[in-house]
Amino acid sequence: MLKEQMDKKLEDLKGKASVKILAIESSCDETSVAVVENGRKVLSCVISTQIPIHKRFGGVVPEVASRNHILAVDNVCKQALEEASLTFDDIDAIAVTYGAGLLGALLVGVNYAKGLAYALNKPLLAINHIKGHIASNYISHEKLAPPFTCLLISGGHTAILNVKSYTEFECVGSTVDDAVGEAFDKVARIMGLEYPGGVNIDRLAKQGTANINFAHKNILAGTYNFSFSGIKTAVINYVHNKQQKGEEINIADISASFQTFVVNELSCKTLKAMKDLGSTKLVVAGGVSANSFLKAELTQKCEELGYELFMSELRFCTDNAAMIGSVAYYELLNGLKCADFSLTAKSTLPLNE
Repeated sequence: MLKEQMDKKLEDLKGKASVKILAIESSCDETSVAVVENGRKVLSCVISTQIPIHKRFGGVVPEVASRNHILAVDNVCKQALEEASLTFDDIDAIAVTYGAGLLGALLVGVNYAKGLAYALNKPLLAINHIKGHIASNYISHEKLAPPFTCLLISGGHTAILNVKSYTEFECVGSTVDDAVGEAFDKVARIMGLEYPGGVNIDRLAKQGTANINFAHKNILAGTYNFSFSGIKTAVINYVHNKQQKGEEINIADISASFQTFVVNELSCKTLKAMKDLGSTKLVVAGGVSANSFLKAELTQKCEELGYELFMSELRFCTDNAAMIGSVAYYELLNGLKCADFSLTAKSTLPLNE
């Protein structure tokens, strides 16, 4: 009976002029809560990052991430409401990332959201983290609307998506092994760079020259799919060989050469997919979209080809709750039903679920 009442509340929200959603994101090492109005207007977005904590380990430790989400989530939620100048009474629905991500970290957000929804008698919306990354661009670009092609690049995902509507898309190509963000972090680690690796490789690449040919077999040439394990292994072998011979290792040149290969792979396949799909709008989403070389490359290529390029503001590139609140609004309009209190976290989810 309670779920039926909540579904009725959701249905009634479709006709409301202003829908305010409190969104919670805890899929990895960012504890974030935001209040988003009508999918586009961010009234507040608070992010508590754990990067300084995980730096000492060279990457995210799931158990440590979970414990720190527990410590942070309530205070982050209170701060988000304060910054929006709202109370729980002003909130129409609760949205939460339930996958994909680190299971323990996700469970913190899911259980907190369920507790809020139950205590406040508010509808609960279960949201796919990946759809959130796509929606981050709706926040940054008020007039952006589907259809468009999306290059999704993060620590856990790499894909080219044909976005047909706010809630529907198909996967055109994806990684068959490492995600691009994961490859950046692993290559950074072998060079002794701090976590997160991507930002450090981007910084050092500006000081180096892309003069190293990391020879490896590209088994996916002619497809829209990506493979980054080969280039990652090639860099690791190169560094190890230099170390064994006692030769100097130029980290800046390695960074520039690795990054150039990766960016060329991402841009070439994405632009080819756009041509074949007849698309003229490119949206880039996910944490790796903050890479400066990728931004410059895609900006230049899209200008040459007459394509429109959309990229999120820097604060919305990485994991945040505002993007979850945005996609939740469009899912609500599309008829998403209220999640019940048996909702649990899922470490993996199909891209389009």
